[in-house]
Amino acid sequence: MAKESMKAREVKRQKMVALWAERREALKKQGDEEAYRELQKMPRNASPVRLHNRCSMTGRPRGYMRQFGISRIQFREMASKGLIPGVKKASW
Repeated sequence: MAKESMKAREVKRQKMVALWAERREALKKQGDEEAYRELQKMPRNASPVRLHNRCSMTGRPRGYMRQFGISRIQFREMASKGLIPGVKKASW
Protein backbone atom coordinates (compact mmCIF):
# COMPACT_ATOMS: atom_id res chain seq x y z
CA MET A 1 0.00 0.00 0.00
CA ALA A 2 1.18 3.48 -0.83
CA LYS A 3 1.36 6.05 1.91
CA GLU A 4 -1.77 8.13 2.29
CA SER A 5 0.31 11.28 1.79
CA MET A 6 1.41 10.07 -1.65
CA LYS A 7 -2.18 9.34 -2.67
CA ALA A 8 -3.28 12.74 -1.40
CA ARG A 9 -0.46 14.47 -3.25
CA GLU A 10 -1.52 12.85 -6.51
CA VAL A 11 -5.15 13.90 -5.99
CA LYS A 12 -3.97 17.45 -5.29
CA ARG A 13 -1.98 17.45 -8.55
CA GLN A 14 -5.01 16.24 -10.51
CA LYS A 15 -7.10 19.09 -9.15
CA MET A 16 -4.36 21.61 -9.94
CA VAL A 17 -4.04 20.36 -13.53
CA ALA A 18 -7.81 20.62 -14.02
CA LEU A 19 -7.87 24.12 -12.54
CA TRP A 20 -5.13 25.51 -14.81
CA ALA A 21 -5.86 23.46 -17.97
CA GLU A 22 -7.88 26.14 -19.77
CA ARG A 23 -5.37 28.92 -19.09
CA ARG A 24 -2.44 26.68 -20.09
CA GLU A 25 -4.12 25.73 -23.39
CA ALA A 26 -4.86 29.37 -24.24
CA LEU A 27 -1.25 30.38 -23.64
CA LYS A 28 0.06 27.51 -25.74
CA LYS A 29 -2.18 28.53 -28.64
CA GLN A 30 -0.93 32.11 -28.34
CA GLY A 31 2.61 30.80 -28.83
CA ASP A 32 4.66 34.00 -28.53
CA GLU A 33 7.56 34.68 -26.18
CA GLU A 34 5.41 36.48 -23.61
CA ALA A 35 3.03 33.52 -23.45
CA TYR A 36 5.91 31.15 -22.69
CA ARG A 37 7.07 33.42 -19.88
CA GLU A 38 3.56 33.27 -18.42
CA LEU A 39 3.59 29.47 -18.72
CA GLN A 40 6.82 29.34 -16.73
CA LYS A 41 5.25 31.42 -13.96
CA MET A 42 2.46 28.85 -13.47
CA PRO A 43 2.73 26.34 -10.62
CA ARG A 44 4.78 23.28 -11.48
CA ASN A 45 2.01 20.91 -10.44
CA ALA A 46 -0.31 22.55 -12.97
CA SER A 47 1.50 20.65 -15.72
CA PRO A 48 -0.19 17.39 -16.77
CA VAL A 49 3.24 15.81 -17.29
CA ARG A 50 3.70 15.67 -13.51
CA LEU A 51 0.69 13.36 -13.05
CA HIS A 52 1.41 9.71 -12.38
CA ASN A 53 -1.14 6.91 -12.71
CA ARG A 54 -1.75 4.98 -9.50
CA CYS A 55 -3.76 1.89 -8.65
CA SER A 56 -7.19 2.93 -7.42
CA MET A 57 -7.18 0.25 -4.71
CA THR A 58 -3.64 0.24 -3.33
CA GLY A 59 -2.07 3.42 -4.71
CA ARG A 60 0.79 1.45 -6.28
CA PRO A 61 2.57 3.64 -8.87
CA ARG A 62 4.16 0.88 -10.94
CA GLY A 63 2.60 -1.91 -12.97
CA TYR A 64 -0.52 0.17 -13.64
CA MET A 65 -2.99 -1.16 -16.21
CA ARG A 66 -4.82 1.75 -17.84
CA GLN A 67 -7.72 -0.28 -19.17
CA PHE A 68 -8.72 -1.35 -15.65
CA GLY A 69 -7.27 1.44 -13.48
CA ILE A 70 -5.53 -0.99 -11.13
CA SER A 71 -2.06 -2.48 -10.69
CA ARG A 72 -1.02 -5.79 -12.21
CA ILE A 73 -1.06 -7.45 -8.79
CA GLN A 74 -4.64 -6.40 -8.01
CA PHE A 75 -5.64 -7.32 -11.55
CA ARG A 76 -4.28 -10.85 -11.14
CA GLU A 77 -6.00 -11.36 -7.79
CA MET A 78 -9.34 -10.06 -9.05
CA ALA A 79 -9.13 -12.05 -12.30
CA SER A 80 -8.37 -15.25 -10.39
CA LYS A 81 -11.42 -14.69 -8.18
CA GLY A 82 -13.57 -13.95 -11.25
CA LEU A 83 -14.32 -10.37 -10.22
CA ILE A 84 -13.43 -8.86 -13.61
CA PRO A 85 -16.05 -9.67 -16.27
CA GLY A 86 -14.74 -11.07 -19.52
CA VAL A 87 -11.30 -11.93 -18.16
CA LYS A 88 -10.19 -15.49 -17.56
CA LYS A 89 -6.86 -17.15 -17.01
CA ALA A 90 -5.27 -18.38 -20.19
CA SER A 91 -3.77 -21.87 -20.13
CA TRP A 92 -2.53 -24.09 -22.92
